[in-house]
Amino acid sequence: MKFTIGFSPCPNDTFIFDALVNKKIDTEGFEFEAVLEDVQTLNKLAIARKLDISKISYGVLPLVTNNYLVLNSGGALGKGVGPLLIAMHEIKNLPSVIEDLTVAIPGENTTAHMLFSYAFPEAKKKQFLVFNEIEDAVLTGKADAGVIIHENRFTYQDRGLFKLMDLGEYWEKETAAPIPLGGIIVKKEIDKEVQQKLDRLIKKSVQYSFSHYPQISSYISSHSQEMSEDVMRKHIDLYVNNFSLDLGVEGKAAVNKLLDVYSNIHKWRTTGTNIFVE
Repeated sequence: MKFTIGFSPCPNDTFIFDALVNKKIDTEGFEFEAVLEDVQTLNKLAIARKLDISKISYGVLPLVTNNYLVLNSGGALGKGVGPLLIAMHEIKNLPSVIEDLTVAIPGENTTAHMLFSYAFPEAKKKQFLVFNEIEDAVLTGKADAGVIIHENRFTYQDRGLFKLMDLGEYWEKETAAPIPLGGIIVKKEIDKEVQQKLDRLIKKSVQYSFSHYPQISSYISSHSQEMSEDVMRKHIDLYVNNFSLDLGVEGKAAVNKLLDVYSNIHKWRTTGTNIFVE
């Protein structure tokens, strides 16, 4: 049985799925065709039902719950791992002036957008770009501020940029929940026992990578050639943790809290059915 599986080339995702797609673990007869794309592209593919299994931003989850369920393993939740709002310099009285600022955001259907909207519901002038274009948009003056994710969290200061707010810290303070960044979804039409088996295999893949860490495999490094191994490890340390092994009660509660926030922002309501693989 063969499945398409989408994830990003970022170190945290290649760390998680390395053993699975490269058969470093027993895949129990399953074959996987890896589709590596940036997260916004993966979000669009999920909306279009193109992939059997995929990484998505939790911000897009409300748009795909009719066709997908959330797997317990492989996702990214945590504390101190949220997106940052940055600019060329400090902006005083930010909440009162945010409506007048052009803010670059890494994709419309991303968790970063939802967390920014949660902190600044009055913001109107949003510019949606690929995540690695955000810093340049701010530096060139195309945007007054930008929301950065992934490795840019570690490098923005090197480019002379200023942190206005840690949007993850704001979320944690207001909700007392970890930040749901990215989840792994599977098509509902796939047999329930197969869904559960896929969940177990992804967990084994994460466990395999943890058992060989801090070694950086050639699969991880080949997709992150512009990063040093130190930055790769920082990336993994920040985004891969116990929630990547199993969402658990706390992780599921955080995801449901994010859906509540989405409901308030977009006047959307869940169907009341379970959204997780059981």
